[in-house]
Amino acid sequence: MKKEDIVNRIKNLKVPTKRQYLLGFAVVVALLALVRPFVKGEGSDAVEEETFNVQHSTFNVEKKHRINSVPSYKDAFPDLQETQIVAANKNGVRPVQNREEAEKRKNDLVYVGESPYYHVDKLHSSIPYLVPRAAMLLQDIGQAFYDSLYMKGVPLNQLIVTSILRTKDDVARLQRHNGNATDNSCHLYGTTFDICYNRYHPVEQEVRNDTLKWVLSEVLRDIRRDKRAFIKYEVKQGCFHMTVR
Repeated sequence: MKKEDIVNRIKNLKVPTKRQYLLGFAVVVALLALVRPFVKGEGSDAVEEETFNVQHSTFNVEKKHRINSVPSYKDAFPDLQETQIVAANKNGVRPVQNREEAEKRKNDLVYVGESPYYHVDKLHSSIPYLVPRAAMLLQDIGQAFYDSLYMKGVPLNQLIVTSILRTKDDVARLQRHNGNATDNSCHLYGTTFDICYNRYHPVEQEVRNDTLKWVLSEVLRDIRRDKRAFIKYEVKQGCFHMTVR
């Protein structure tokens, strides 16, 4: 091909505008994000890292948010038993005597033993069931925690749920060594669960517990401000004790 022909071809090429280029680039990034979950092996990690870097450098939408925590855990989460029990009575099921009776009440309860958003500890004094309203609350807290970790650039860790629905027999056994276990426990109604703040279940890598606790406290503060739950900061039990509203 002659030099003159090459020059003419270059002149006749249609160069996309900056707007067209960015629009096309955004479409490619969106497609990569959609196919990323279906890509396995080393290529999956490469696609994820490349997609994140492209979005960050080109569109500047991935900025790490600061971790602020709350000024005081006790002041931010002060809801005592007398407050939570009212909500438990209003939104919960009739307390069950034992696990055999609980098995017959599954029409009123939702199984919460497995979820990608939280990890349920080995339960010794409770069973993994909640009323639908409380099950949705737990799911939303776990998802909001994930979202917050991502936005703050913290490796993903699952929340750990340590106590859920208790039978009357469970409460009686707990009272032998736990002074906070009352006859009329909120856990009897399927409206209440405990999330520990000093242990977490690593998904990507382990992170300092203090860092994760700060992030969790921000999530729970927003949940309480939205009037979705009453929350008590439990010092001795190392957990946030909460009842759905």
